[in-house]
Amino acid sequence: MKYLYGVAILCCFILWSSCRNDFETVASSGNLEFSKDTVYLDTIFTNIGSSTYKLKVYNNSKDDIHIPSLKLGQGESSHYRLNVDGMPGKVFQDVQVLAKDSIFIFVETTFDINNPPNTSDEFLYTDQILFDTGANEQKVELVTLVKDAVFLYPEKYADGTIETLTLGSGEDAIEIPGFFLDDDELTFTNEKPYVIYGFAAVRSDKTLNVEAGARVHFHANSGILVAGSMKVMGTPSLDREAMENEVIFQGDRLEPSFANTPGQWGYIRLTSGSTGNEFNHTTIKNAIVGIIVEDSPAILRNVQLYNNSNIGLMAVTGHVYGENVVINNSGQSSLAIQLGGSYEFNHCTFANYWTNGFRNFSAVTVENTLEVGETLFIADLIKADFTNCIIYGNDRIELSLGRSLEAAFNFSFKNSLIRFEDPRGEFSENPLYDFSDASLFSEIVFNVNPTFQNTNQNNFNIEKGNSGAEDIGLSGVQPLIDLNGVNRATPPDAGAYESSVFPEE
Repeated sequence: MKYLYGVAILCCFILWSSCRNDFETVASSGNLEFSKDTVYLDTIFTNIGSSTYKLKVYNNSKDDIHIPSLKLGQGESSHYRLNVDGMPGKVFQDVQVLAKDSIFIFVETTFDINNPPNTSDEFLYTDQILFDTGANEQKVELVTLVKDAVFLYPEKYADGTIETLTLGSGEDAIEIPGFFLDDDELTFTNEKPYVIYGFAAVRSDKTLNVEAGARVHFHANSGILVAGSMKVMGTPSLDREAMENEVIFQGDRLEPSFANTPGQWGYIRLTSGSTGNEFNHTTIKNAIVGIIVEDSPAILRNVQLYNNSNIGLMAVTGHVYGENVVINNSGQSSLAIQLGGSYEFNHCTFANYWTNGFRNFSAVTVENTLEVGETLFIADLIKADFTNCIIYGNDRIELSLGRSLEAAFNFSFKNSLIRFEDPRGEFSENPLYDFSDASLFSEIVFNVNPTFQNTNQNNFNIEKGNSGAEDIGLSGVQPLIDLNGVNRATPPDAGAYESSVFPEE
């Protein structure tokens, strides 16, 4: 019985201890330490919430302490939001920190650049987290840059539904959030960035003009659908880092951690029947598919497509001319030609150094078929001519050719560098890979390292004196100026860049 009585006392003590809401502490004396003295929340667009940033607060003393006051400098009117050890708010009292322990503070912000009114397209918004008051006050600065933008999005109706577009017809038709661009929305300038929600569509009798230096950002599951024409008129930039005259299409997350994250948005799709499509000095990155060309023409000059989770450039019975095109880091193929069409690529670099998972496809895939469900479609490949190109990557075989004998399959590779390692001769009996046939493969260099400067950073300049692509090009092939604006030598190098001496890291 004494034993049971002792157990009862012990249980009561445990229950009483676990239900206590506080413990003996002393007030903070201004000796807190922080993981950083300034929290920089990366650039955001007006009215779009930031990522969550972390601050750690340390109590290195031997005493359990409480911070009498922890608050944002602007109090409840601040556009920053805090979460202090699991509790949301902007003003806190008696925040406890155990001896030799720490707490986490998480910080977010959303800011309307037009409220209060602001005359600039950029606004540096700041505040402080204040710990205690008076002589014991300590503070951590909060800083973020807010950008104004032009927002384009589907209409939201009174019943809560959202404007949609219909893709396909009959039983195959699907509805997606989207809208047609109005006449006054058909020119994208470089005055402010554009942020698109859903799919912005161009009617069959309209042209979307994108001026040099424009920046176009897409929310998740967004993109552009073109039934008419799309003309992207970027021009050479003086500052290679700033790319001030380049047109850039990317996601709407501006944090550095999202700078090279694939699959953040959908695609730019040139639908069947669209005409007059041009892309000049354009960078498209971090999409699911960079550009889809469906039975329509497209001219690509000085175009870069990076970090697309499926395909960089997908052409289905397309009619594409490309020069100084660079594609890298695609979850499947960097260039996928399907269901025939007509293609000419000069001085292009088709690379694939995908490292985000296993890749089943070559950097370049050329086919005159397309399998949809259980149906195989077939169309003539009128031509697929590659001259002075590089086709390389981190797989042994970076060129895949697939044909049906029921349709034409015309292709040629000239004066190019190709990675195609077949040590077991698995393709030796396939006539598509008869590398001795000069009508198909002329002056090709196989499996010699192009020595790209930095594939992880999508830098495909080649090293002078140490590249398999150097001096192997056919002279006189357009363009005579490389992607850096450098005149090509005689003979030129293969790929989009003339070789150069790399600066020391």
